[in-house]
Amino acid sequence: MGAAEPRIVPGLLSCLMVCAANVAYCFNLSEPNTGVFVHAGRQLALDMPGHDDIANIGFIVGKKCVAVIDSGGSIRIGSELRAAIMQHTALPICYVINTHVHFDHVLGNAAFEIDRPSFVGHAALTQAMARSRELFVTQYGGDVIAPDRVVEHELTLDLGGRQLQLRAWPTAHSDCDLTVFDQQTDALWTGDLLFRERLPALDGSLKGWLSMLDELMRMKVALAVPGHGPVTRDFKSAIIPEREYLEALADGIRGELSEGRPLEHAIQHVAAAQKPRWLLWDSVHPHNVVRTYEELEWE
Repeated sequence: MGAAEPRIVPGLLSCLMVCAANVAYCFNLSEPNTGVFVHAGRQLALDMPGHDDIANIGFIVGKKCVAVIDSGGSIRIGSELRAAIMQHTALPICYVINTHVHFDHVLGNAAFEIDRPSFVGHAALTQAMARSRELFVTQYGGDVIAPDRVVEHELTLDLGGRQLQLRAWPTAHSDCDLTVFDQQTDALWTGDLLFRERLPALDGSLKGWLSMLDELMRMKVALAVPGHGPVTRDFKSAIIPEREYLEALADGIRGELSEGRPLEHAIQHVAAAQKPRWLLWDSVHPHNVVRTYEELEWE
């Protein structure tokens, strides 16, 4: 029997009506697993209008309260997520969990201050937010709320009959990556450790990311919510394209370094065969090459 299609939340019929009138934008929401609600981010470049809504964000509902997982790239998006929660349940929001520091996942935090939740993140997230604060304010027009509860290794949160297992990872996509595993449905929120369709963006360690993917492949996951791109029930297969790109990046840079070629040549030629498989190549790949070049130059 095939997997059920994600369910559109009945309480958001008004949103669908707005969508019909304004095709350019809608705060979509689906329920791919019972009590697991996902808002799918848009596949836009960072300099495009609407770039505050590019990440997958959402929430999980227990019997006692609700946990938000990432809050979006602005107070506007955070407020729309909060409104969606209010339409679905009267339970309080007890946690706002950030999977890492990037603006599209954290700048909606302020929309939830009124709920007085515990803000939860990786042990390195507070420092990462402090480093990024000027960028958040000057480039994205918002400030951020840092965690009051941090995860050193693992932490279990109880939503009332529903437990979430949070895991802090070594440096990979960033230096503060956190995953959230819903033990009731075997659903894993990967944050930006998994990209689908949109080219993976490297801001941490390429070698660390590849090592982390080996560990993720060993997990039993029935549903994966990536940081960007569609949810999947075939987690292991979803990892393969990302792994192949990152391996091509590593192999290509090592080849360039061994031949003594300049960085400009690497940007044009490394992993070029991968380009047709990914969105936003021209805006993301050069940055990835530079970061990888810096990491592997002295290995």
